[in-house]
Formats: sequence, structure tokens, C-alpha cells
Amino acid sequence: MGKLTDEEFRDFLKTCRELAEGPFEEMQREVEVTNKFPQEFIDLARENNLYRHALPEQYGGWGFTEKEILQVQEEFSRGPGGMRMHLHYAADLNWRILDDYGCDELKAAYMDKFADKTIFTCFALTEQTGGTGADVHTTAVKDAEGNYILNGEKWLISHTDVAQFAYVIAVTDPDKEGDERLSAFFVPMDAEGFELVDMPHMMGCRGAGHAGFKMTNVKLEPKYLLGREGQGMEVAMHSLAISRVHIADSNLGMCQRMLEMSLARARDRVTFGKTINTRQAIKMKLADMATATHALRCMIIDFAEDYDRDPHNPYIAEKAAMCKLFSIEAVKKVSDEMLEIFGGDGYFEGSPYGPTERLYRDCRALWLEEGSPTIQRITIARELERHDGVVEYPALDWIAGTDL
Repeated sequence: MGKLTDEEFRDFLKTCRELAEGPFEEMQREVEVTNKFPQEFIDLARENNLYRHALPEQYGGWGFTEKEILQVQEEFSRGPGGMRMHLHYAADLNWRILDDYGCDELKAAYMDKFADKTIFTCFALTEQTGGTGADVHTTAVKDAEGNYILNGEKWLISHTDVAQFAYVIAVTDPDKEGDERLSAFFVPMDAEGFELVDMPHMMGCRGAGHAGFKMTNVKLEPKYLLGREGQGMEVAMHSLAISRVHIADSNLGMCQRMLEMSLARARDRVTFGKTINTRQAIKMKLADMATATHALRCMIIDFAEDYDRDPHNPYIAEKAAMCKLFSIEAVKKVSDEMLEIFGGDGYFEGSPYGPTERLYRDCRALWLEEGSPTIQRITIARELERHDGVVEYPALDWIAGTDL
């Protein structure tokens, strides 16, 4: 568990929940209007080590296991969606891509600066005109001195208002087909020719800094290449695989909170002389919500234990996509049932039982992160084909009597 004892870890989980449901909720009232996080949010996250806990110890972090990281994320995912996006990214893609693929010079310069948010990043694959795969149009062409010249645009990029660097996927070899066309770069956002493009406010997850950006003849030294040329899609997909589980875990945190709110409302709401939790129709709704939430948690734990054994095992991408796909269906089910239990009161802000209206909006925005359910199904099907019909999920060894 890194630098924390078991008791300290439990206290840290409690702190995360108290922040999410206390000061973060209070701040969100302003964020819903301004679409900007107040400095107080950044300060509290820094003071309470929400930028540090997931970072490896060699960079000043606590070195949590993936299972511990996801336990922490479930707690802060009970709060506002935009803050949840910021913190789940901070615990994952923010530092992981540079650690996995950056050259020694860049890692020495920047890795220890993630621990207190001295630097922050954004991940830029999606384009308005070129999708999120090998069809991207942004280019990185070498000049006579060996530098890369980047031109193009990115869209629907989170955290742009608090980031100093962008992980950018661009075409380095247009003559090749498929994934080999692409490479990945660590791009300083203050570079000449880098320009942010405003986007409208999102329906949910307000404050997460969504914007587009343009790059016009942005010059990068070779050290800013991540991995090697032609490895861009691998960089993106390896990184997004575990990020999918962080999205699923975000949905889990919301499912758990919506279930608890619904249980409390059902115990208090009276119709025709009886509390509605005594009615069979409501009991069935609550049972379905609890089942979906529990099943999702079991899937995430299964993934995390697999990942902690071997982050490159052959089932990681497949299980990650499964977690995200199931989480989308689970949070749809739970949020819809919550609104039926609350009735019209659930559509309004300021419910004494919790932020029903905002949670409903926030979970809808989550469905769009890193691709639709169709993308997750395509990923799962592709991985199944790669296994040539042999599927032996390592974390299911307990069926044969082996301890997980």
C-alpha cells in the first residue's frame, strides 16, 4: 500500500468521500455557472494528496496498487462529475503515458512534478473531422534539422484550462496504412503556434475544461516523441485500456451514491398511507439497482487484481472494455430507476437527499468519454478474435480452488 498503513488507507478513503460530498459539492454551484474550477478545489486536492496517491513512489507518490487507486476513485466519484473527471485523469493518464513512453530526459524533468500538480496534461486523440483512430488528420512532419512540425486540430479535449502539456496523436507517415501511420508526442501548450478553441458548456461534468485546439507549425525537438515513430496507436490504446476502467469506476461511484439516495427517499416518501419502500414495484427497482452496482464492482475488482499481477497480460484490454460497457448499462439502469423513485422532485436542484438532477446529467456525459458502447463492443470482439477461441481469464482461478 505504499506509504500508508491499512488504518491510514481507510482514513484516506473517508477523507475522499467527505471532500466529494462536502466542499466539492458546495463549490459545484458556482462551477455550474462559470464552467471553471475555483482555485480552492485545486488547493484542497493538493493538500489532501489527490494528485499524489496514484503516482509511483520513485516520483514522490504513494505507489498505490491499481485496486487501491480504484477504491479511492470510487469515493471521489460520488461528487461532482467535472471534478471526478479531473481527479480520475490525475490518477491515471496524466502521468502514466509519460512514465511508460517518455524518454529519460523528459521523465527526469517532469515526472516528480505530477505529485503536487506543478504540471498537468491533457490527452488529445479525437478530431472533429477525423475521428479517434488511424483516420486522424493532424500531421507531424520532420524538418531538415530533425525536428517535428505539427499541424492540425483536436476536439472534445478535457482539462485544457489547467494543463501545461498535451499528449497528441499525429500522422508521421501518411504513406503507411492503419495504425503505423501514427506517432505520439508530448507537446508544450505554450509552444508558438498552439491555440485553444472554446467549446460550448457541456450538459454535465461541468468545469472539466473541455475545448479544442489548433496547432500551426508547432516545432518539437525529437525528445518530445513518445515511444518510437509508428507507435502512436499503441501508446493511445494501451493508455486508454486502463482509463476505460477508471470510467467504469466513475460510474460505480455514481451508482453507489444514487442507490443510497434512492433507499433513503423510498424509506421517507409516503403515498396512499404507506412508505414506497414497502411496495413491491419499488422493492424490485431497488433490487435491480443494487444488483447492477454490485456486479459492476465485482468486474472492476477482477480487472484490478489482474492488472496488479501483470499490466500487460493478454486480457487487460478486453476486460477493460467489458467493464466500461457494463458500467454504461449499469449507470443507465440505476439513474433511470432513481428518477422514477424520486418522481418529479428528482428533476430539481437542491434535493435534501442529494444532487439527483446533476448526477443524472453527469452520468449521461460519461457515456461519451473514450467512445460509445459500440466502440467497447468492437474492442471486445477484436480481442476475442485475437485469442483464437481460447479464453482463460486469469482472475477466475478461484473456481479451481486457488486464492485470488
